[in-house]
Amino acid sequence: MITVALAKGALLKSSVARFAKAGLDFSAVLDPDNRQLMLPTPCGRARALLVRNGDVPTYVAYGQAQLGVVGYDVLREHQLPVAQLVDLGFGGCRMAVAVKENSGYARAADLPPHCRVASKFTHCAREFFDALDLPVELVHLNGSVELGPITGMSEAIVDLVATGRTLRDNGLLAIEDLFQSTARLVGHPLALRLDGGELRSIIEAMRTASLPIGASI
Repeated sequence: MITVALAKGALLKSSVARFAKAGLDFSAVLDPDNRQLMLPTPCGRARALLVRNGDVPTYVAYGQAQLGVVGYDVLREHQLPVAQLVDLGFGGCRMAVAVKENSGYARAADLPPHCRVASKFTHCAREFFDALDLPVELVHLNGSVELGPITGMSEAIVDLVATGRTLRDNGLLAIEDLFQSTARLVGHPLALRLDGGELRSIIEAMRTASLPIGASI
């Protein structure tokens, strides 16, 4: 049986819809009354593990799931040995540096050396500021990183930005992007090498469903 790690939250509905096009019915995970964390498809061909977004690559890397759907931001942050198979195109957002609107900073390089930067994505932030050759003190937060500049704890934040509304509502401004992020289909490398064709057929169906209308593989 194929096991697929699905992320709870914003990516779940689109992930279920995309797997449906590949012939796997995981719609039961969308039932608001569902409390199960492992659910088989009606035909018994596969099962879904319902996990946190940040845990998807862990379950795939350790072989508890052969496939998974996760944001590129999580892959960049955790750097686990999974195979990136398909850019699914949904869940689009960007990783960005943001500061207070009245800070006067126009780009990340304007930040003072050794200032504090708050983020949930400290690995991504470290890579970015190291590439700028700008030493900063990274403060790891698990939520509401916008409070960093508001309270004066940090000069800036590094966080995901979709519409930018949360930043605007809190008097913050994105000044520079690190990278764009979308949902990715990932796989366990050994499972892919040992695959007799079943995984490959799902991957190809997912890839075809992700192509723009009129595009060819």
